[in-house]
Amino acid sequence: MRILACQIDVPQVTDAKARNSHVGHLDELISERLHACRGADLVVLPELSTITYSEAAFKNLDDLAEGLDGPSVRTFAQIARRHAVHICFGMPRRDGDHFYISQIVLNPDGDLVGFYDKLHMAQFGASVEKPYFTRGDHLLVFQVAGVRVAPIICYDHRFPELTRTLALKHGVDVILHPVAFFRDSTFYSWHQCAITRAIENQVHLLSLNRAGKDYGASILAPPWIDETGQPLVMGNDETLELIEIDLSLTENARKRFPYRLDMLEDYASLQVTGIS
Repeated sequence: MRILACQIDVPQVTDAKARNSHVGHLDELISERLHACRGADLVVLPELSTITYSEAAFKNLDDLAEGLDGPSVRTFAQIARRHAVHICFGMPRRDGDHFYISQIVLNPDGDLVGFYDKLHMAQFGASVEKPYFTRGDHLLVFQVAGVRVAPIICYDHRFPELTRTLALKHGVDVILHPVAFFRDSTFYSWHQCAITRAIENQVHLLSLNRAGKDYGASILAPPWIDETGQPLVMGNDETLELIEIDLSLTENARKRFPYRLDMLEDYASLQVTGIS
């Protein structure tokens, strides 16, 4: 499977006019790259890729947030149809009086496959989500080129039960992890968590940030790491990286290291001894 991972610059987008201009630029940028690399199966953009991640933007969600028939969805649907590609992009989604941090998935016909709303709201470091957004209540799994794929969003990866459920219960082989990881105190354990989630579940995990000196360093964590295979880490600049997902790496990791066969069905019921 070929993924175009778009570590994009996001300018100051705090109103709908700026958002529409930014999304129009993304149309040109992505289309040019897809033409140059002769297409892909899936295009992925970061968390909240249509707006600035800032309290100034969040205070203006009445203007910035969109429904599933809004201008950003329509623009990305045009890209999907034009290039016959799946697209997974992040935006603030409006549903009635509620706002969600969502990843929207469109198929090569430009039709909506589904949306995933961030399950865990972050309120520490540079994150200011709880006063503005509602948590999600469902998962999303879809297929691209015969591969089962699922998105999670930023803070979600700190909860191993989520990725475990996607991998073992729902048969997901590629986890998309769009983020807006600012270089605060949480930044320095991000890669370690992404690598651990990939190895413990024996999946590929693409953790995709926005570009810039305060962001960057997107990472593709493979299902196993050794002297022959290491994670792919991007720099800080805007990069539209074409990534080949090789599922033979997944198959080999699962054959060599039978974690899934050796795990116990239930750890919670084990008797605890030694406590007085």
